[in-house]
Amino acid sequence: MNNHEIDYRIFGEEMQYVEVELDPGETAVAEPGAFMMMDDGIQMQTIFGDGSQQQSGGLLGKLFSAGKRLLVGENLFMTAFTNIGQGKRHVSFASPYPGKIIPLDLLRLGGRIICQKDAFLCAAKGVSIGIEFQRKLGTGLFGGEGFIMERLDGDGMAFMHAGGHVVEKELMPGELIKIDTGCIVAFTANVEYDIQFVGGIKNTLFGGEGVFFATLRGPGKVWIQSLPISRLAGRILQYGTYNRKEEGSILGGLGNLLDGD
Repeated sequence: MNNHEIDYRIFGEEMQYVEVELDPGETAVAEPGAFMMMDDGIQMQTIFGDGSQQQSGGLLGKLFSAGKRLLVGENLFMTAFTNIGQGKRHVSFASPYPGKIIPLDLLRLGGRIICQKDAFLCAAKGVSIGIEFQRKLGTGLFGGEGFIMERLDGDGMAFMHAGGHVVEKELMPGELIKIDTGCIVAFTANVEYDIQFVGGIKNTLFGGEGVFFATLRGPGKVWIQSLPISRLAGRILQYGTYNRKEEGSILGGLGNLLDGD
């Protein structure tokens, strides 16, 4: 294996965190802000890029690797946690919003996972976090994730997070499913990703579900989330900016009663 081999446990139901067990000399890398707690004997260090073996080409290689992370909306820097003690040590990383943490054994998943841009949480050192360009014009324009998605390469453990409940589906060869574009978390590299027009003037104007489906065709694995963070943020923004008159107003109370609140 090229990646550090780590053990882990996931705790919680709605607001989860993952506890990674490190043997002496092992390292885990995580997004800035994902850290929750760690044992004494673990050294924390900010690194440029993802710390993978692909960065061994000197400064230029590190700049290129870190630059790819900017394209997917991630930070230039990551944080590495290394066990410098004698025995096993633990470090924990928390999910940033309600949902689930998804463990990925890249060795058993073909060595590559394509995921949405903000899905990555942490991984064993050696996992490469890069970019995946959408080759089809329509997919990039209307697929919900733009032309660039995130790509995880390696043979170790990586962890993603997603909103709400997460469904893992195994697609058979040729099997096709249609998904809301925001509900895709990730899929294996051999899954074919495309978009499809919903069709019908009433569906387009009044359906409220967007104009395009995402289509995923097997074979391969797909992870689907029930509550994309964009949908949650949109609903919070809608309620936060709506002028509601709830205190001391009969008309305000009547309005709330009529709209179901």
